[in-house]
Amino acid sequence: MKKFYFLLLAFCLFAGVNAQVINIPDANFKAKLLAANSSNTIAKNLAGAYFKIDADNDGEIQLAEANNVLSLEFGGNFNIESIQDITGIASFGNLKKIYIYSTLVGNVDFTQNHNIEEIYVSGNSETINLINLSGLTNLVKLSLLSIRPHNYPYNYNKVNVALTGCTDLVDLNIYNSCVNINYCEIPNLKFLNCSYLEGGESEIFDFSCLGRLETLDISENVINKLILKNGSVLTSLNLGLNDAQGFGATYICIDDNELELAQVLAQLETGFTANISTYCSFTPGGTFYTIQGNNKFDATNNGCDVSDTSIANLRFSITDGTNSGCLISNTARNYSIPVGAGTHTITPMLENPTYFTISPTSVDVTFPAQANPFTQNFCVTANGVHPDLEVALLPINTARPGFDAIYKIIYKNKGNQIQSGSVNLIFNDAVLDLVAANPLASNQTTNSLSWNFSDLQPFEAKEIILTFNVNSPTETPAVNNGDILNYTATIASSSTDETPNDNTFVFNQTVVNSFDPNDKTCLEGATISPTEVGKYVHYIIRFENTGTFPAQNIVVKDMIDADKFDINSLVPLKGSHPFVTNVTSGSKVEFIFENINLPFDNANNDGYVVFKIKTKPTLVVGNTFSNSASIYFDYNFPIVTNTATTTIQALSTQDFGFGQYFTLYPTPVKDVLNIETKQTIEVNSINIYNQLGQLVLVVPNAQNVSKVDVSNLASGNYFIKINSDKGTSNTKFIKQ
Repeated sequence: MKKFYFLLLAFCLFAGVNAQVINIPDANFKAKLLAANSSNTIAKNLAGAYFKIDADNDGEIQLAEANNVLSLEFGGNFNIESIQDITGIASFGNLKKIYIYSTLVGNVDFTQNHNIEEIYVSGNSETINLINLSGLTNLVKLSLLSIRPHNYPYNYNKVNVALTGCTDLVDLNIYNSCVNINYCEIPNLKFLNCSYLEGGESEIFDFSCLGRLETLDISENVINKLILKNGSVLTSLNLGLNDAQGFGATYICIDDNELELAQVLAQLETGFTANISTYCSFTPGGTFYTIQGNNKFDATNNGCDVSDTSIANLRFSITDGTNSGCLISNTARNYSIPVGAGTHTITPMLENPTYFTISPTSVDVTFPAQANPFTQNFCVTANGVHPDLEVALLPINTARPGFDAIYKIIYKNKGNQIQSGSVNLIFNDAVLDLVAANPLASNQTTNSLSWNFSDLQPFEAKEIILTFNVNSPTETPAVNNGDILNYTATIASSSTDETPNDNTFVFNQTVVNSFDPNDKTCLEGATISPTEVGKYVHYIIRFENTGTFPAQNIVVKDMIDADKFDINSLVPLKGSHPFVTNVTSGSKVEFIFENINLPFDNANNDGYVVFKIKTKPTLVVGNTFSNSASIYFDYNFPIVTNTATTTIQALSTQDFGFGQYFTLYPTPVKDVLNIETKQTIEVNSINIYNQLGQLVLVVPNAQNVSKVDVSNLASGNYFIKINSDKGTSNTKFIKQ
């Protein structure tokens, strides 16, 4: 008997639960649900057939009845229905599809309908405030049509669409709506149509989080900036450039691949202009991973530790087996390499690899299997004894008559031995007044400054900042537009240098009255001799923010001519601000000043980058090599610099016969070489070269020079080259 009562109680409880009436406070919504039957399209059952939800005809919707509903469709196609509240929808536990047309619903919340796969909402008569779909892990397709905020168009606060956790959403259609969607919440989206969107004319369309996007239609929109950089390769793209509103984007950011660029370019109307680049971010589009670390030189051969010298601007080769590139670490002496999924091999590369041993020689990293970020430090030790110093002179600004000219002497220990020595600068004191030197010179004489240095570590670089005031046209001697200022910087130590060619740096600067603040200069000048072919040439690229707002990011892009230069030899030497260097696509070099925030006031709006690169050894006399750069300030069109062109010219090439204007004696010469002028000629400078074509002595501003001291030259054959207002000429002489 007890068992019978227990079963009867359980049956009653079960029946009570299934007979639970759902609270649906909106009478119009309830009436719509009760009106469902097999002859209309309001509801489908679990078998996919239209049916009557209120099976027992009691005028209520029980939980059991709601759980029989697979899809719902309600609203007015042409007339707005007066449904304002859809409370009760959460009880439809097996609901997979819902279509809502033209209602007065204020909020849409389907967060409790965990089985829902497709949602369609349209024409809500500007009453909606929020569409909350968070946590719908089964949602695959979402369509939002004519969704606008309350009191539109006076209210441009967009309707927020919450999609957190909607990881299966792959198809999103938004049309004629004013909505706010965080696309990073739905990274698996494949198909996106967002046309005729509302909300002002300064729109930024950012799809950078959509790494799996395949098709995109953004036609009929007013767009200011379009961010397509997301790591995906679109199979279909519609920008809708021929619509009534017009495309109008001033900036388009794309992935660094030719296919996506071709897709964009194919749709640009004739005469349409937009800055197209990849520089909206400096990491790969979509999901990426990071390989990072630091680089140290172990001077004591006891293992790298925090006390060892860090290495700046170390070059890394990166390959995934298909694509290859290079990254050169920053001056902060750390590296960070963003990569996509897959296996990547990272190999450090030194300018002088025979001088050193690197451990490890390379590293293989596989993502996402390994930890992110992946940290790998590299330790460098000396291999043998290799003393090797270098020096360079950089013009930080232009030289103008009567104004200050600023220079930097940079010197570096690129060998593997600690070195001490001196740096020397020869200049023409008659036309230049030293204003400042930092650090102060150890020794100063007429036309010469010198600085002593000690304990310069391998990979360590230092700089000397100099300011000279250039004579004006009213001073004596006068300096005018087109005059040449001659400088020679040298570095020396007690050790025999492995590559003495870069221990001397000659720079001849042309004085100008006006200048372009964004320019490129080959510091070797307009000509080099055949003996300099295959060796380093130096370039400085200067830039200036002439806008009205600080430039957050600046990229200097340099397309290197692979037929003329050895791209693998490129070495960044100096920058005005911290930067990293990327080398991709074989010959594209990008100097990236991320977060530089370069001001726009005249005192602080300048920057520069300096690098050296070897010419190809196959170049011959008469060949030229040219280089220019494009400078990107944030989202603006790039500024293209001048083209710096250098010609390979034999030393024997002359503009006039030497003997026609000069007599040289005695020869052979022991101490002083006399130069006698036969006709009127204005001599600018005198250069002396050894038989290898190496410059060994410079006499700057030699207008009144008739004697040259050659007593310090070694015995042998030399060339003397005179640069004048009539061109250049040279002849041989013998030093005893």
